[in-house]
Amino acid sequence: MSESFYTVEARVRKVAGVHRRVSLPSGDTFDVGVHGAIKEHYGLHGETDRPLPVDYLVGSAGA
Repeated sequence: MSESFYTVEARVRKVAGVHRRVSLPSGDTFDVGVHGAIKEHYGLHGETDRPLPVDYLVGSAGA
């Protein structure tokens, strides 16, 4: 296995339920969780809608 050339330094902290808070080395923070069909599928009706982590990945790829 080759050596890694990049190490992610983001921190992810559980807030409650599926709500997570992500902190980046730049000092920026953002919240992630579930929404839409995923929320419905798992019956998470009491959870607040928050973007999925993959929503940020897709958004950054298009930037």
